[in-house]
Formats: sequence, structure tokens, C-alpha cells
Amino acid sequence: MLAGGRGTRLGGADKPALVLGERSLLASVVSAAAAAGAQLVVVVGPPRPGLVPAAGRLRVVREEPPGSGPVPALRRGLAEVAAPWVHVLAADLPFIRAGHLSSLLAAAAGAGPAAGAVLADGDGRPQWLAGCWPTGALRAAIGGYRGGSLRGLLGPLSPVMLGPAPGQPGPPPWLDCDTEDDVRRARAWTGAPAGPGPGVPR
Repeated sequence: MLAGGRGTRLGGADKPALVLGERSLLASVVSAAAAAGAQLVVVVGPPRPGLVPAAGRLRVVREEPPGSGPVPALRRGLAEVAAPWVHVLAADLPFIRAGHLSSLLAAAAGAGPAAGAVLADGDGRPQWLAGCWPTGALRAAIGGYRGGSLRGLLGPLSPVMLGPAPGQPGPPPWLDCDTEDDVRRARAWTGAPAGPGPGVPR
């Protein structure tokens, strides 16, 4: 779970620590991962209070150097993973739930040995920080990658795209809070139930 960065589009605010409803964005994503049965939740970023999944299932590490971007953060977090599958998530996804993560895992498991699955919005655009991948394939890809773009790293793995089902209710699980407009949109959704899953593969 990538929880570093500088929050430049939010005036330098600590995005993962922003409170939406009754808990921080980061706490919401950690809770979804724990509810989905994650063996280990790895948060790449500075330590923050209020993150208490089951004992031994949370590990907080830092990328080197701190704030160096999503690819170094992913590389650092991946070093902690021993499970065969790994969810790669942003820490600012207020509406992602355990059901979405389970759907991503099922889609990735059916996509072949080197592919994965990511959420896509209503226009089919992938949310690269809401996906599930075979750990070995992701580790091999990032081991030989010298760029700084998640799209450049993950796009060539040809993941399945899980878009919304027609008429799917609730706030969009792929919505991340990068800007003040995003935060306003998310707060407008607060109190609405999240949909049960992302829908169908595209």
C-alpha cells in the first residue's frame, strides 16, 4: 500500500491522513485489505497512528529516499511480500472495500501466470493503484524496470480491467483523492454505501 508522496496537488497535505467520515483514508484502505483476508498489510510511508489490523498483519516501511515516487515505493513494499498474490493499492482510495479486492484477486487468478487485474473507471481508464498481481511476475517486472511510471511498469503486463457494472450503485471504488476537487467529490459521497464489487471484466 503506497502511502508516501508529497501531496503537492493538495498543497502539501498528508493525503493518507485526511479524514473522510470517521477515519482516515489510509485507515479505510488498511481495513479493506484486512477484511479481505490479507496475510500481511505493508504500508510504504511514514508511521501514522490508528492503524491496528490483527496482530502481526501490519508492517510499515519507507522507500529510499523517502518521497521518491510510486515505483521505488512499490519496489520497497514488494520486498516484504512472501504471498503468491499481492494487491497494489493507493492509500487514498476511500471507497475501496474487501469485495472489490476479492473480485480483483479472482480476476487476476483467471488471467494467466503473468497478468493481473486492475479497476477501471466508467471510461475504461485503469487505476494502476487498485490492482492485484502475481507476486513473482510483478517482482520480475520491477526488477528490470528503470522508469518512474506505474503505467510503464504495469501496462505491459496486460492486466484484466474490471469496470463498473451497468447501473452499479454507490461511490466509485477507483476514486482517489489527489486534488481538492477529488476530496470534495469523496466527501459528497460520504454516508452512501459502497457498491459490492467492481462489476465485470473489460
